[in-house]
Amino acid sequence: MFLPTTMEEVKKLGWDSLDIILVSGDTYLDTSYNGTAIIGKWLVKHGFKVGVIAQPDINSDKDITRLGTPNLYWAVSAGCVDSMVANYTAVKKRRKSDDFTPGGINNKRPDRATIQYTNLIRRFFKNSPVPIVLGGIEASLRRVVHYDYWSNSLRRPIIFDAKADILSYGMGEKSMLELANALKNKTDWKSIRGIGYISKEPKEGYLALPSFEECVEKKENFVKAFELFYHNCDPITAKGIYQKNADRYFIQNPPCENFTSQEMDDIYGLDFERDVHPYYKKDGHVKALDTIKHSVTTHRGCYGECNFCAIAVHQGRTVISRSEDSIVKEVTNIANSKGFKGNISDVGGPTANMYGLECTKKLNHGACSHKRCLYPETCPALKLDHSRQISLLKKLKSIDKIKKIFIASGIRYDMILDDNKSGDRYLEELIKDHISGQMKIAPEHTEDKILSLMGKQGKSILKEFKNRFYELNKKHDKKQFLTYYLIAAHPGCNEKDMLDLKRFASSELKISPEQVQIFTPTPSTYSTLMYYTEMNPLNNKKIFVEKDNGKKQKQKDIITQTNKTRRY
Repeated sequence: MFLPTTMEEVKKLGWDSLDIILVSGDTYLDTSYNGTAIIGKWLVKHGFKVGVIAQPDINSDKDITRLGTPNLYWAVSAGCVDSMVANYTAVKKRRKSDDFTPGGINNKRPDRATIQYTNLIRRFFKNSPVPIVLGGIEASLRRVVHYDYWSNSLRRPIIFDAKADILSYGMGEKSMLELANALKNKTDWKSIRGIGYISKEPKEGYLALPSFEECVEKKENFVKAFELFYHNCDPITAKGIYQKNADRYFIQNPPCENFTSQEMDDIYGLDFERDVHPYYKKDGHVKALDTIKHSVTTHRGCYGECNFCAIAVHQGRTVISRSEDSIVKEVTNIANSKGFKGNISDVGGPTANMYGLECTKKLNHGACSHKRCLYPETCPALKLDHSRQISLLKKLKSIDKIKKIFIASGIRYDMILDDNKSGDRYLEELIKDHISGQMKIAPEHTEDKILSLMGKQGKSILKEFKNRFYELNKKHDKKQFLTYYLIAAHPGCNEKDMLDLKRFASSELKISPEQVQIFTPTPSTYSTLMYYTEMNPLNNKKIFVEKDNGKKQKQKDIITQTNKTRRY
């Protein structure tokens, strides 16, 4: 079933009111790739009545009031992308299209959607005692003092600007359910893991981050605050933290405990319609559905910890995988669904080949505070063996009515090379059956100086992988090629570095890259920290940062204004 979006739908379910109303900056896609759908279905499974208001008009009460007042709480999310990232390019130009809006025109999601939606609720439900809970990636990554690229300033924790009551960060299934139960039973919710709130007093035993005022005063204080924040995101090792803002404090409890494989199976085993809700479908085609309708999530989390990526902060540094049986069951259900043409568009997660691969030490004792899993080299404690993934792919492609299983999620090619047991077999499996003409990889850059600032291994790894890829293609008589995703204007990168990238791509990779994006400073990443402070946080040394948008574009143009890509 779909979650209700109107009172007529509520009454058809036999409900007289709703316990929780979810408000989202995305249209309502009932798939496991939509946080609103997952949280809503999860709460319904546990006995709560939940409705959805997607992309409400912020200039009237017509949308926000149509489901009435919830009994327990409002849950507000900007959607699956930070609203400022969704609305603007890296050079701050307004985006014309939005893949998560019916009709594809970017005219439904307001800037700073989390704040706007909360203000909308406050405007039309004055004096309501029902708490407003912030969630989703925008709230999660803006939960402490953060650099905001679009205003070029540090901003307070978003809960202050939104004037909300509670903030749920990270993966919200556990915290949102515990909160619902606490409010239903009228018990204290302030110790629930994975949430934050505003207090007049600091919390005893919690770590103090430099205050908002101290961060604004000195960039070194902001670096310290970020470091304390980042290293207290692991469920096993993290302490609670607080951060002063004027005369009040943002209190953040430790993160929710890691999911078990069984819990992941339960979440992704929920009944999803894999379609746009009819209330919104009438407004036009939703492009995002094309890629996710027949895609399958195998795991959450990422230990790659690329400095420009916030997945580690939001989903966690620990990979939690579903069971093979659960994934096989989901693909079988898709294969038997109406309108299925035989192709699964993706089987993966943040990084496809992290499925089933995790450090046992980390699972038992938490992530290391002093080193990373894959940088500057792969940690020997991470025992790499892609055989489980090979087994899964073989099972999936043998399912009746399945023609092709594609892997569209990112691949860490350094992990393939470091797997002496089954790395080659895994790559062969992909080349033979799971890519269509091209394989997308993301080296991001080729110059070791820039790669080190990105937290990625050097270019020699890329050369080795490229050679192995084409050798295996030749072995299997395949004419497939690699597509490279690259980043221009990352902190530390200048025009010379881009010229060196271009020369390397031409002489060593035999390509003229086309997939180049300009670095966007998004909240809660190390690269954004570098962008704002113009320092390398690892050694506090000054680094060059290109901040002129015209010159950022020029860095990109160095790569893209070339001849057509040469292919093997």
